[in-house]
Amino acid sequence: MGVEHDAGPGGPASPGGPGGGQGRGPAGGPGESLLEPGGLLDVLSVAAVVLDDEGRIVLWSPQAEQLYGYPAAEALGRSALQILVDEPNQEEVASLFAQVMSGGGAWAGAFPVRRKDGSTLLAEFRNMRLEDEQGRHYALGLASDRSTLRHLERGLALSMRLVEQSPIGLAVVDTDLRYVLVNPALERINGLSAAETLGRTVRESLPFVDTDVIESAMREVLATGTPILDRFTTGRTPADDSEHAWSASYYRLEDTAGYVIGVAVTVVDVTNQHRTAAAASAARRRLTVLADASERIGTTLDLDQTARELADVLVPEFADIAAVDVLDSVLTDIPTSTATGRTGETPSVFRALAIKAASPTPATLAADPVGGIARYDATRLVSRCARTGRPVLLAHVTDRDLPRIARDQDAVGLLKQAGVHSYLAVPLRARGQVLGALDLKRTHNPEPFTEDDCVLATELAARAAVAIDNARWYQRQRHAALTLQRHLLPGRPPPSPGLEVAYRYQPASIAGEVGGDWFDVIPLTGGRTALVVGDVMGSGINAAATMGQLRTAARTLAGLELDPAAVLTHLDRTVSGLDETIATCVYAVYDPHRSSCTMATAGHLPPVHTRVGHPPRLLELPTGTPLGAGVPAFHDVRVKLGVGDELLLYTDGLVETRDHDIDTRLRALTDLLDRPHPSLEETCDLLLSALAHHGGHDDVALLLARTRPLPSPGPSR
Repeated sequence: MGVEHDAGPGGPASPGGPGGGQGRGPAGGPGESLLEPGGLLDVLSVAAVVLDDEGRIVLWSPQAEQLYGYPAAEALGRSALQILVDEPNQEEVASLFAQVMSGGGAWAGAFPVRRKDGSTLLAEFRNMRLEDEQGRHYALGLASDRSTLRHLERGLALSMRLVEQSPIGLAVVDTDLRYVLVNPALERINGLSAAETLGRTVRESLPFVDTDVIESAMREVLATGTPILDRFTTGRTPADDSEHAWSASYYRLEDTAGYVIGVAVTVVDVTNQHRTAAAASAARRRLTVLADASERIGTTLDLDQTARELADVLVPEFADIAAVDVLDSVLTDIPTSTATGRTGETPSVFRALAIKAASPTPATLAADPVGGIARYDATRLVSRCARTGRPVLLAHVTDRDLPRIARDQDAVGLLKQAGVHSYLAVPLRARGQVLGALDLKRTHNPEPFTEDDCVLATELAARAAVAIDNARWYQRQRHAALTLQRHLLPGRPPPSPGLEVAYRYQPASIAGEVGGDWFDVIPLTGGRTALVVGDVMGSGINAAATMGQLRTAARTLAGLELDPAAVLTHLDRTVSGLDETIATCVYAVYDPHRSSCTMATAGHLPPVHTRVGHPPRLLELPTGTPLGAGVPAFHDVRVKLGVGDELLLYTDGLVETRDHDIDTRLRALTDLLDRPHPSLEETCDLLLSALAHHGGHDDVALLLARTRPLPSPGPSR
């Protein structure tokens, strides 16, 4: 009966072919299946020879022809002893043959065989007696080349030794993905013995890893024959709850006939390398966050902006939710020691500056609204952080921890709904003082906060705290400078005969640069009015204080009825008595009875005169030297002013910028004044909005006067 071997569409090496675990029935007999043969016997090329009871050859296999060199026609019917055994060995072989034929048992051994070409071959023999149905006896001799057999034995022994002693996990699965071999190293890696693994599928044996990925890789290798190398997998073994990492390679196994018999798998535990790489990656991320923080935190001296910058740096790279809160006592300058209550029981009062979340989450509703005030008792973790000045780390948040994190019971439910599983609070400490706390939570990020994260957050909080403290001092200094400046500047001047006056003062946006500019309107005898605009070089509270001294001195000198040049000369002496102070000033006296204005300047920008029906013009006055420059040289200039004429005095903050030359800016000023404006107030607003830079580095003071007719004298009494 013949057997048809159909290699199928994939050839002999396809998974459905021989060795693939699927039998094939004989041709014409679909009801019966046969297992496909292995290839080891073909490699051994076992020769089969049957002898009758007299030692003559009655059956001769093709392998016998290959081994001994005799074709069947030359071997059949002849004495095996005569053609296969050298004469010196014939007696011993005859004795062994007689022993087997007498029922003395099978014989196994090796002895030299004479081949047809006269050469000698050492063959490995297995001899046994056969009996047919008539009771006749025969001898079956099975033989193979001893060198081939020993080569296979050594290879098999070496392979098994390598498999058993290899530090790399090795496994073989059949085409049904069931384990047929695992070595001791893989038993240790998987935490399963061979008895618990063999005969089971990957999914049945390893439910603790990503079996979908593993089985998909195995099927791909079975189908294509292309190896998959270094496939990374993570999971937990039954013997160890910690996370492990493995690198697995898959390649298809085929026998010598090319039939697929399964997939070989090599597994290397790379947990240490994975952890080292993860630690290095985390360190790089931390350095990136620190570098990012250096560039993004503290770009301005705005307190709220600095807090937002800190939150933006941390979310989402480091935390899913970040909140920045400062102690209200820090902002209001109320020492915490003045609060009532015993130490550890005093509630901590926070003001929320920033809240940032990586994605929409109920946790933001649980946070204090930005700008709001929150009072936390000593049991809250953020209070403990601010009170002790030490970080508070809860790597794994439980339901019992949430009340110590949330502001109230409603917030507890929101945090639980958001899935907060890890919490970290670090103090905002600068210059030896705790300013507040940085509150961090993780919801979507599955990793808990670690001690390394705590170190990084503390470093970031310290850097941000310095910027926050700078912003706090900036606001305090700015407030003090502005308060002093406004206190020293005049209030609304009294009505002046024949003169309508409007003025503006805009402080610099930077606290350290507030304070040098001033203006004044001083009533004089005879219905005259003195108009003064000045600018003290420098900035800050010192400049504001100096400005106050000069304004007071100018008002005093104005009362002496001195000419403008004389007033500036005396002001120069006053300035010279101050340490390294320089100021510019323009002083003008308007006499409505003469319709004239006498003025002098000390290094100041020229006033602008606008005549009715004429374009505005810059007055060409002797510039003079700035006050305090050491060489006083001031000159009076008289200018005729008709009814409706306007005179603008201003400081350099209105027209000087870093991007344009002064002539261009002065031309822009006169162009604006050339437009029709019903009121002086509107003109002042226009000049500030069009020329002055909000957020600029200099104060702006301007004084705009318009002449008007004197009132008619009433009847004499």
